[in-house]
Amino acid sequence: MSIKKIASLITALAIAATITACGNNQTASQQTTAATTASAETTVGETTSAEETTEATTAETTTEETTADTTAEETTAETAASSEESTAETTAETTAETTTATTTTEATTTAETTTTTAATTLPVSTASYPLSNPNADEITQKVYDYICENYGKTMLSCQQESTWMGSPDYEVDYIEETTGKLPAMRGLDFMNADFDGVVKRSKEWWDKGGIVTICWHTGVNGKGYQESLNDDPDFEKLLTKGTDEYNAMIANWDKAAKALTELRDAGVPVLWRPFHEFDGQWFWWGKGGSENFIKLWRMMYDYFTDEYNLTNLIWVLGYSDYVKDGWYVGDEYCDIIGSDSYKNNTNLRAWRIFDKLDKSGKPRAFHECGNVPPVSDFEKDGCIWSWFMVWHTDYIKNNDAANLKNVYNSDLVITLDELPAFK
Repeated sequence: MSIKKIASLITALAIAATITACGNNQTASQQTTAATTASAETTVGETTSAEETTEATTAETTTEETTADTTAEETTAETAASSEESTAETTAETTAETTTATTTTEATTTAETTTTTAATTLPVSTASYPLSNPNADEITQKVYDYICENYGKTMLSCQQESTWMGSPDYEVDYIEETTGKLPAMRGLDFMNADFDGVVKRSKEWWDKGGIVTICWHTGVNGKGYQESLNDDPDFEKLLTKGTDEYNAMIANWDKAAKALTELRDAGVPVLWRPFHEFDGQWFWWGKGGSENFIKLWRMMYDYFTDEYNLTNLIWVLGYSDYVKDGWYVGDEYCDIIGSDSYKNNTNLRAWRIFDKLDKSGKPRAFHECGNVPPVSDFEKDGCIWSWFMVWHTDYIKNNDAANLKNVYNSDLVITLDELPAFK
């Protein structure tokens, strides 16, 4: 077992014992300073009627959405999102609870008693909301704490960039012209081996006071969008160390890892969202099924964490809007879960599936959408995501300008000028 895994297990036990989970699972003591803003999470927590159960079950078995979400080149891969638990998550939670129970002196104890007992016997992280990597650097932890503390209260605005419209600022310039504001977070993509460009623009956005999130459309061995769709690897060979397939994939990963290392050394935290929309299974990383995907994700996590010591990553597990069961990678391998959807709504269906499948308490993100709905819709539906990110080019331009302005100027939405100074 790697050092990271041992440390992660200790951290996981501490989290369970001290009940410091963020998001919907925050304890009463953590909620004291946020009581006036917790209604959105409470609303969602109460939506467990038979009607919602039927909706979530139907969503997983329906086939008509597959057609609706595969209409255009970018839409094919960017039109869905979701999240799952795995057996590893259940095991980790059960182990944590059992360990905590053995430290108490009574058979039945309250949460308060458990917390007191565990605090005297387990090493507790000083972070309010510990990341999956116990060695995460301080500034990355600050960003994650900020996301956790505001989850369910406000949403970060985020915009995906393009690089082929004359300027990589094509989208953010349009947002500023339309709303008078800039997004709090910028979405970038290592697609087509644009490592140097992404590093440069990430540093610039961070220096501007913003937050950075990076995804990666790539084939098994490199290049871009089409390869991410068309590649269909032999997963048995791909996941076996020493094979030609494995070595070629790792050589490609090394390029991304080196770029992320440069950002680490520059003090830039990254919300890292690899292998997105995995449960949609249109990209190569999902074509091998859930078991192979989980192995693939964990392999990258361990490689980037243990071999490259990438302490600046916040790992974002990005489902499609199907949110299929059985694809969750485990609490110790991700920090945020989320879903993509291009149905021009709040993505409430995915949120409700998370309510039923996800017990991690991790923040949830609406990490790709087409048209952002009115803020009142998010409030009415009770799904206040950590952030929403509108996709690039025509997607942002097709948003209703008046609504976009209202969204960016809403008290519920955080823009660049409203972020704290993390440095």
